[in-house]
Amino acid sequence: MEKGGGSSRFDLGSSSLPCDLALDIVSLLEASDVCSLGSCSRFWQDLCASDSVWIALYKRRWPSAVDDLVASPSQGCKTFYINKHKKLASAVSVVVKSVLEWSKSGSMEVGYYLKAISDLGSMELGFKDVQLFLFRKEHNVLLNLIGLHYCLFSLDIPPLDVMEVLESCQVSEQQVCVSWFMLGRWFYGFRLPDEHRSRIVSLTELAMGKEGEVLGVLNRGAIHEVLRVQITKVATSTT
Repeated sequence: MEKGGGSSRFDLGSSSLPCDLALDIVSLLEASDVCSLGSCSRFWQDLCASDSVWIALYKRRWPSAVDDLVASPSQGCKTFYINKHKKLASAVSVVVKSVLEWSKSGSMEVGYYLKAISDLGSMELGFKDVQLFLFRKEHNVLLNLIGLHYCLFSLDIPPLDVMEVLESCQVSEQQVCVSWFMLGRWFYGFRLPDEHRSRIVSLTELAMGKEGEVLGVLNRGAIHEVLRVQITKVATSTT
């Protein structure tokens, strides 16, 4: 710490900081922050490139895939982490492009919606991956919804944890309109007209289970008595 002229400054280039304390600081950071810190000095570069740092980051982001890291000793842990991130980013971008193509009219059929979720599952996306790739404010709300559905049903993330991330990503109040068409019921030998139901819901309402019927329809898709399910993005008010 330097003092003079009424100001003080911490010297990030100094190696006088004990390594265990420096590692504690680095352990609080995200991968992008670790890379930035590593450019400050030779001391931080060496520390931020150490396997222990990237093993911890890997375990935090992909806790169920730690065996993959252990089984690949031929490359450094930082390189392994970055390569896995790039591979997932490329794979998710394909899903994103497909969803945008399927929803060019502003609506998407539930079959495509469930296919996108299934594709994410085949990639073994983690909760942090969904935050980085799908819970982005600039994204189509249908992509936000797909990420939400994947977190709740595929990853079993607690609703409160999902809600916290939706708020931090500023997408919690995004809305969709879910419409579904049901086969008419039989009544004294006659089939009644097919039913149409529609509901406008926010991601907050879905995450907190306030719209269980809608979530159930989205999760089951068009089966049995449900003939068709359509999801439409709702324009955000600018007022």
